Amino acid sequence: MTSVYEDMILKMAEVKPEAEDYTGEDGLLYCGKCRTPKEAFFPKETAAWFGRDRHPAECDCQRAQRLEREAAEQRRKHLETVADLKRRGFSDKAMQEWNFANDNGHTPQMNFAHAFVAEWEDMKEKNIGYLLWGKCDSGKSYLAGCIANALMEKEIPVRMTNFATVLNDLAATFDGKNAYIEKLCSYPLLILDDLGMERGTEYGLEQVYNVIDSRYRSNKPLIVTTNLTLEELQKPQDTAHNRIYSRVTGMCVPVLCTGRQNRKHIAQEKMEYLKSLMNKERSTAYDR
Repeated sequence: MTSVYEDMILKMAEVKPEAEDYTGEDGLLYCGKCRTPKEAFFPKETAAWFGRDRHPAECDCQRAQRLEREAAEQRRKHLETVADLKRRGFSDKAMQEWNFANDNGHTPQMNFAHAFVAEWEDMKEKNIGYLLWGKCDSGKSYLAGCIANALMEKEIPVRMTNFATVLNDLAATFDGKNAYIEKLCSYPLLILDDLGMERGTEYGLEQVYNVIDSRYRSNKPLIVTTNLTLEELQKPQDTAHNRIYSRVTGMCVPVLCTGRQNRKHIAQEKMEYLKSLMNKERSTAYDR
């Protein structure tokens, strides 16, 4: 058994020279490409135990190749982690495209998104979130999506969903409501889209409050988007809404979004394209 072990150690200590390798003046094997040692001497006490005076060492080009392989493996693992976070973090796959790289510059408040990501550790520690409010299609959801994507690309779990989806999920998991809400509150950042668009039933409002209140008690940041005005949030119509809105305004810093209405802009572009096609068709018909 000892002989087998010793043979294995000796094989590990062997260096197989390449054709261009050479022996230096110190007696060590050198790489013929980078001209750095492929061997190193053992300390005397270790050499006596192994029965030889040297062991393999990385030359510069071997080290560079190893580091390149390790970096490629790290990149692969990072991309896999980010892809998994985005798959789990968004309720809509299209949200994965809501990122800084695709920003068209139509939302003046995008600097708030950059600041939130840049100062994430402070935001998390101080439990600071955003209440993104403004008219329909003013860039609120896109701004929130940029934050979510940027943090997930740093391997920070984020969940971005909307109140309608949350209510549907809760209705479908009658016996698991607490577990579902606990899961939402486990994310370092939770983003809830379209406050005020959910069903206004007593049950619906109670569930919305449960989610918001649980997040409040988790002491973790929350981002909420809404088409409601700040006055409507501060002066709700009844007690049920007041419970919800007071929690939200107490947790989140209000940011008024005044971006261009991108949906109308895109619709106008499509209409202009359609008109150009029709004009082209008419021109072709006249030529006939």
